[in-house]
Amino acid sequence: MTAQFDVAVIGLGAMGSAALAFLSARGVRAIGIDAHFPAHALSSSHGDSRLIRLGYFEDPSYVPLLQRAYENWRMLEARLRTDVLTTTGVLQIGAPDSKIVAGTRASCALHSLAYEELDRQAMAARFPAFSLDEGEIALLDPQGGYIRPEIAVMGYLTTAAADGAVLHLGEKITSIEPDDAGVTITSPLGSYRAGKVIVSTGSWIAELVPQLKQHAVPIRQVVAWYQPRNGFATQPQRMPVFLRDEGAEGSYFGFPAIGADGVKVGRHAHFREPIDPNQPNPPVNETDTALLDGFVAKRLPAVSGLRVNATTCRYTMLPSEDFLLDFMPGSSRVVVASPCSGHGFKFTSVVGEILADLAADGGTDLPINAFSFESMERFVARSVG
Repeated sequence: MTAQFDVAVIGLGAMGSAALAFLSARGVRAIGIDAHFPAHALSSSHGDSRLIRLGYFEDPSYVPLLQRAYENWRMLEARLRTDVLTTTGVLQIGAPDSKIVAGTRASCALHSLAYEELDRQAMAARFPAFSLDEGEIALLDPQGGYIRPEIAVMGYLTTAAADGAVLHLGEKITSIEPDDAGVTITSPLGSYRAGKVIVSTGSWIAELVPQLKQHAVPIRQVVAWYQPRNGFATQPQRMPVFLRDEGAEGSYFGFPAIGADGVKVGRHAHFREPIDPNQPNPPVNETDTALLDGFVAKRLPAVSGLRVNATTCRYTMLPSEDFLLDFMPGSSRVVVASPCSGHGFKFTSVVGEILADLAADGGTDLPINAFSFESMERFVARSVG
């Protein structure tokens, strides 16, 4: 007998787990299915910490979503009775006209967000873990900080199950077939019927959403942890989370010593190395560690000690590096969530709400027009042209 549900969520990483929790809290009969056991190391939802900030340099249109995300993270914390989001402030560092610094300033100005500007001398006195070149500045977003990804994902799955969701872990969905009455979902273990389906499978998204085969590119990301030379300067009270604009070399991010391994550092998108999502991530190599060791030695003198760990995760990138939150072309019964292009985790708590809106109500009042298939295709067409 085929099981019947109002909504099925395929993929229970960050976005899928949150969507399942929001649906279940509304009394929707929902099932969540994942080929693995969250939060596993092949996903994009592990690794101890994820950055969150309000002054969003990428595009000011993200800010209203972030403001809702903060509210929703605090609601999750209240229900779990544990910390998920920790505020340390976020420093956004670079030349005054760099993408990160100028974009952050514009975003803060448009949305009347508080920030503080620090020059090289002020940074040396207040945040000695960092080394700035002459003429560089930092903008301090006082509401920024970090999220614990494993706690967030498992917390959403726990609340979803408590509210009645069915969880199937270790089960890979091989096909989804929408029709006028619903969607048939098939795995080697059986089939299910649901009124709507949310596909949020991260680096595997193109397997169930063929329209993304040419656009959603899984890439390998590497991060490393360092035992700091100056443990006092790298404590969260004295070393905020940071982003650093290195111009043509790209941008780097990092976290203070919030765990036993010390300070975490990475470069956004690393080497943009495409990977096969069905194979293990290529292991960390000397080229990876040389890149990160060099950055730490140059820019974080208080951190430049012993590298104690390095690992991989995945980004799944769209050409525009934006999100995709939309119905599958030709079917109002299939909601596509992600790719989130390497900067999505901080939005998990609001994206979960958005996906629940789309699946349960057919639309959302939250601003997502920029994250449609149509917007993606327009960007691709402009890029080709």
